[in-house]
Amino acid sequence: MDFNAIGELLWKLLNSPAVIAASTPGVVWLLARLFMAKPEWEKFEGTIIAAVKWAEKEIPDNVSNTAVKRLDAALKYVIEVYEERQGKTPPADVVASLTEGIQIKHAELENDLALHGGEVE
Repeated sequence: MDFNAIGELLWKLLNSPAVIAASTPGVVWLLARLFMAKPEWEKFEGTIIAAVKWAEKEIPDNVSNTAVKRLDAALKYVIEVYEERQGKTPPADVVASLTEGIQIKHAELENDLALHGGEVE
């Protein structure tokens, strides 16, 4: 047998109805896992919004490094809630995800504020 004959045989086997039917559930499961995966921070979206609003009120605009201090305060708030809910300190990858979520939600809230021309509740 040469390589072409082996390749044709494998191609016919892989494209047979039995192999396609047997592999379909695995492919569907894999696609569902990929499309349903959410970042860790989305589980704490409400807490993140509350933390961003709280930090905006607690840290005045005239403080140096306002954005950094507000992000830090909001992150500490969210980590505290995470620890209460999960019963443990979040690992570094979760902290990174929560930080990203805080920044995303803050940007969304600022955008809503700019669009509506007033305070977003």
